Amino acid sequence: MLVAGAGPVGMTTALALHARGVPVTIVEAESEDRDRSGSRAIYVHGATLRTLERVHPGLGTGLVEEGLVWPTRRTLYHGREVFSRTYDSPGGSGDIPHFTSIPQVTTEAYMHEALAEAGIDIHWDAAVETVESSPDGVRVETADGQTWETPYLVGADGGGSTARSEIGAQFEGDQSENSFIIADVDEVEDDPLPFERLFHYADPAVGDRNVLLVPFTGGWRLDIQCIEGDDPEELTSDERMREFVAAVMGERYADNIEWVSTYRFLQVMADSFVDEHRRVLLVGEAAHLLAPFGARGMNSGVADADEAASAIAVGYRAHSDAVARDEVELFAARREKAAEYNLDAAGQALDYLQGDDPVTVLRKEAAASLAAYFEPAGEYLDDAPYGPHTPPPIVTTGNY
Repeated sequence: MLVAGAGPVGMTTALALHARGVPVTIVEAESEDRDRSGSRAIYVHGATLRTLERVHPGLGTGLVEEGLVWPTRRTLYHGREVFSRTYDSPGGSGDIPHFTSIPQVTTEAYMHEALAEAGIDIHWDAAVETVESSPDGVRVETADGQTWETPYLVGADGGGSTARSEIGAQFEGDQSENSFIIADVDEVEDDPLPFERLFHYADPAVGDRNVLLVPFTGGWRLDIQCIEGDDPEELTSDERMREFVAAVMGERYADNIEWVSTYRFLQVMADSFVDEHRRVLLVGEAAHLLAPFGARGMNSGVADADEAASAIAVGYRAHSDAVARDEVELFAARREKAAEYNLDAAGQALDYLQGDDPVTVLRKEAAASLAAYFEPAGEYLDDAPYGPHTPPPIVTTGNY
């Protein structure tokens, strides 16, 4: 089998296929020494860790050992604390906690080790250029001059997916109104902040912008939501970012900025996750792009990857075109449903954060005024920026 893309979702797909006894190769557009700057997908959910442990024993637990489980959730509203909770056992029980906080580059490094142990090859500088599917299989041409004949292609080649465009699938959706600034800040080892996830509504220290601060192994993720009239380019200048970091984290962190970027988040999904012949399967950002609230991006992509591998493995072993087609259609139906749920959940969080709907504004103000006397009001303010916590209506996909 062939997987396009050597990001976390593509590598998970390959490991999941190998775990099911299906031979697999990865083709990747970029070079082996590609730049992987930025912490990116730092929140690895427990369901994702369990999937990774199942497809390659030691992978999930390795990430747990390397990662960080922060014990405290804290929320402020216009400079005043409205919620705080510290857990005695924040990770839960057993070898796999509810989550771990770890830079994506570290997650990828562990996945590369797993691929090497499994004997799975990555062909670098091998971007997918053409995809021709038929009832019998897929013919793929890559930029390194190779032609691949494969029963199935899994497109894990990101938001600009060639696999998606080659099968005629289209992204549908919209984009966030506000821009967001994201920065990685290295830890101050001799005087660290307490390990807690902090959300601050309209932080007066940064001009009443919303702020999210999350620790991960070795550093911190700082998210700042731009407001009307902001120029993201001006705000991400070295001088302004030092001011922001000093205001939120303290002067000692001002010189520890490692990486800065700005985004306007897309909320889109492909109109089909499979081709007409049910031989090309789209997973991860090739299938959907989500606002990051609730950490649904990489986590949902890993769920996509595992289900794609399961569908392909059943068809591979069955030697029946009808069975294979049914399994791929089931994959598409389930993961499209999950993507719809995730888009809606991330969209609710995005609307909550960037919107000025009078009902939402009044609800926030009322909750903040009650938080000191009624804990559920503070917990509402703490939870709402991440979207609903209920799982999608598909049992085995967990939270994603």
